[in-house]
Amino acid sequence: MPDSFLKNAWKRLRKNKGAVVGMFLIAVVFFAGIFAYFITGDPTPNADRQVVEIQARKPGYRQSFLRIRKEKVVRSFGLFHRLLYGVEDKMIYIPITSYTEKGDSIVVQKFIDEGLQERQAYSKDQLPPKDYMVTKTFWLGTDKFGRDILSRLIVGIRVSMAVGFITLFISLTLGILLGAMAGYFRGRTDHVIMWLINVIWSMPTLLLVFGITLSIGKGFWQIFIAVGLTMWVNVARIIRGQVLSIRELDYVQAAKALGLTNTRIIFRHILPNVIGPVMVIAASNFASAIIIESGLSFLGVGVQPPTPSWGLMIKENYNFIITHNPVLALAPGIAIMILVLAFNLLGTGLRDALDVKA
Repeated sequence: MPDSFLKNAWKRLRKNKGAVVGMFLIAVVFFAGIFAYFITGDPTPNADRQVVEIQARKPGYRQSFLRIRKEKVVRSFGLFHRLLYGVEDKMIYIPITSYTEKGDSIVVQKFIDEGLQERQAYSKDQLPPKDYMVTKTFWLGTDKFGRDILSRLIVGIRVSMAVGFITLFISLTLGILLGAMAGYFRGRTDHVIMWLINVIWSMPTLLLVFGITLSIGKGFWQIFIAVGLTMWVNVARIIRGQVLSIRELDYVQAAKALGLTNTRIIFRHILPNVIGPVMVIAASNFASAIIIESGLSFLGVGVQPPTPSWGLMIKENYNFIITHNPVLALAPGIAIMILVLAFNLLGTGLRDALDVKA
């Protein structure tokens, strides 16, 4: 694909306001996902700091905590480890309503529930040298385990982005390879691949993912593989159609006359000219993968607790929709909607910029 075409496509893409908004949202979400443990108020692995006394609190809830050292020694790690996995708390967070210092002790009124407190005393030897009193604001409230919803929402970005990228890699690899073979070789190869596509296409996506998940097991990586193995058929059909038309062009016939191998003709001369439709379908598949993963996690066959997945967060808190705190379930739902919308806007912009005929 010539550089001039790509430059013109980029200019057209930048003029598309919807695509620009989509790219901006994706960039913000991607940045937040990478640096999640540096952004969130709960940098523990999976944002899993549980304070059951403050469970199911509404957005904007503020609570003061007394921090005391854990009895066991918590190992320290570097910045890279925190970037990837977070850091285990070295302190225990005790919710309090008030405190007084008496000699070498500190006496607190521990918060149990609304209108219920308990007087407790701690030796100052148990406290860190400084910042043993902190006040935290839970901007989106807390879940039924007393965990910060906003922190888990940000860390949950990693699952959605990871399933998108891994699914995309699997679906594009299989789809491009099989679609190119079907379109280029035609005949029996085309019939066999199209038969396989039609068989998979006839199965409901969720049922097919269920079957693959049950056969390879439930878990973080398994769900990515299962979703990827169900989404390659769209790519294969589009690539097949593009290759069928391109293989008859003069430059392909000339390459055959020069004795170039079929592999070189496909990968060096045909596939670079179908990059436009691939980019469009990639954006669409990314959005679809996020929705499928969220649905599977909601049904309990996707990512397993305590890993924060947006679909799993909805499952854990959907009962609160009809009670006093619907934000617990609506917040991850809105996050899914915004990210999927961003990828759909980008896909539409790419289609117009690359002048893809669907």
